[in-house]
Amino acid sequence: MDAQTGEGQVDLDAYAAEHGADWRRLAELTGRRRLDPAEIDELVTLYQRTATHLSVLRSRAPEPALLVRLSHLVLVARARITGRPRPSWAAVRRFLLADLPAALYRAWPWWFGVATGFSLLTGFLIWFVAGHPDTAAAFIGAESARQLVDSGFAGYYTEYAAPTFAFHLWTHNAWLAAQCLAAGVLVVPVFWLLWQNALNIGVVGGVMVAYGRADVFFGLITPHGLLELTGIHIAAGVGLRTAWAWIAPPAHLGRGQAVAEAGRAAIVVAAGLVGLFAVAALVEAFVTPAPLPAAARVAAGAAVWLAFGGYALVLGRHAVRADRGT
Repeated sequence: MDAQTGEGQVDLDAYAAEHGADWRRLAELTGRRRLDPAEIDELVTLYQRTATHLSVLRSRAPEPALLVRLSHLVLVARARITGRPRPSWAAVRRFLLADLPAALYRAWPWWFGVATGFSLLTGFLIWFVAGHPDTAAAFIGAESARQLVDSGFAGYYTEYAAPTFAFHLWTHNAWLAAQCLAAGVLVVPVFWLLWQNALNIGVVGGVMVAYGRADVFFGLITPHGLLELTGIHIAAGVGLRTAWAWIAPPAHLGRGQAVAEAGRAAIVVAAGLVGLFAVAALVEAFVTPAPLPAAARVAAGAAVWLAFGGYALVLGRHAVRADRGT
């Protein structure tokens, strides 16, 4: 019999003393990795019993702490019995070592093509603006160009505290990548975003080169720019790949199926780019403005970039082969 007060309310201390052993045993069983058949039967019995206890307490003893504890216990036990997936490091490991690198590798011709075109366009703009200083003046004004060379460009990396700066960069770049991925099926917005970025780098770089500060420009933009721009190129390439799945779906897939498949891969890449831009932001906030020789800063940024390249291409190739069973 359940211990109760004369007013119909459950005596919590007596109730917990009477059934606490069952609750503790249920918690123990749900926490085990493996259960033998007898323990599985016991788990089901204790789950049903504890669910009844929870129902009694909800109707007769509104004690929040105990209700929350038993509700959580019942939910975990139900998930264990029904086989619902529980968050695990195995899922995280599969995402990082298989799903993400495979998605990056499958899309590499697209983002490599974007990276090549973007680099050529940016290089041309830097060369053109450096050779025609009046062009830079038309874009940003002569006084602004002089201020950029004197202190504006270098000062940008130390204007804010490093943690605040890193968070700003992370959210900004993640938002830009999200736009490329989401608007990829429309094609034109992706090229517009890429053009805006190329123009910005081209004008600033051209001004710095024209005023003899190429060392400052490349010494500051290279450490983080390698990884950061690669992330933008990946987002744009994967977005355009989704558009191509709609324009020219594979023969074995319908248009809707092709777009859905490309969209699922884009979601995986989007989740991975959140981490990539976090790393790029940390490099830009802490390494780029560090009081180190430019060669050391560039080497640090290049090492991170090459590590990502190996992750995406070498590990990605292996993940794709494993998925195909070859």
